[in-house]
Amino acid sequence: MAKEQGYSGDEARKIVGITYRQLDYWARTELIRPSLSDASGSGTRRRYSYRDLLKLKAVKALIDAGIRLALIRRVFEFLEEKLDEDVVQVNLVIQGSSVMVQRGEDEIIDLLHNGQGVLNILPMAGVKEDLDAKIVELFPGADIEETSTEIDGKAVGQ
Repeated sequence: MAKEQGYSGDEARKIVGITYRQLDYWARTELIRPSLSDASGSGTRRRYSYRDLLKLKAVKALIDAGIRLALIRRVFEFLEEKLDEDVVQVNLVIQGSSVMVQRGEDEIIDLLHNGQGVLNILPMAGVKEDLDAKIVELFPGADIEETSTEIDGKAVGQ
């Protein structure tokens, strides 16, 4: 499978472990839009990049941790607009319904509330490893090493 072509919506949902309905809703509501090709009418198909899959997997991990979708949207917006950070490049810290971002080794910024203690850290390296394992499981022989080690020239999961 050629990585330049990306992943179809069906492949993306299988890899990430979500329903097609979730994937479609997240794309239509602009939470995670496919960066390679978006659906633009009947007969067109979405194509997701590896980076898109990382973001989708992060959303799923946050939902699995009990974070509501509305709060996840706020997290993504805050990261991109206020901190100029990419969700696939940071560690997210989760406590109850609070989500924080770990920057560096000792800086934690509360994304939704005014500073609460840390319960769990969601290292994106772990999300990346889960994603890579699922791609290999669903597409035996897939070469993800080249795609997965760098995203936009930045090392991921290192």
